[in-house]
Amino acid sequence: MKVEQPARAHRRPRPHPGQQAAAGVGAVFLLLGLLGFTPGITSGLGQITVAGQGSGAMLLGVFLISVLHNVVHLAFGVAGLRMGRTLRGARRYLLVGGLVYLLLYLYGMLIDLRSGGNFMPVNDADNWLHLVLGTGMIALSGLTLIKMGLSPSAGKRR
Repeated sequence: MKVEQPARAHRRPRPHPGQQAAAGVGAVFLLLGLLGFTPGITSGLGQITVAGQGSGAMLLGVFLISVLHNVVHLAFGVAGLRMGRTLRGARRYLLVGGLVYLLLYLYGMLIDLRSGGNFMPVNDADNWLHLVLGTGMIALSGLTLIKMGLSPSAGKRR
């Protein structure tokens, strides 16, 4: 008597760790963008402004936010989830996104936080968070290259 083997379910290949990192970072940004509009998580929500340093809203009571700031978080979140679908997209998201956050860090460090130039708006806590986010995202993009067998400095296969 012949016993039939059960049909194997077609399994999707497991996403590359770089793709998982991009999607994870994107999910965190998406969550932060939503929490920025959530009463109780964001204090002073009634004082939130569209943009500018006059906003009185503070995410987790620490990070100065505005509608623009939240929309940027939401956009970065969606971008991370979409670009994380491919390894190339994940690498670009982490690298370019990290560079953007380092630029935001520099922007926050160079402007007078009480001036009209603080359109995002940011405070000292935001600045340090942007430094950590930028550095972390760039590091994750480098690990993605190494994991693929590419040298981050040479950009060539080993």
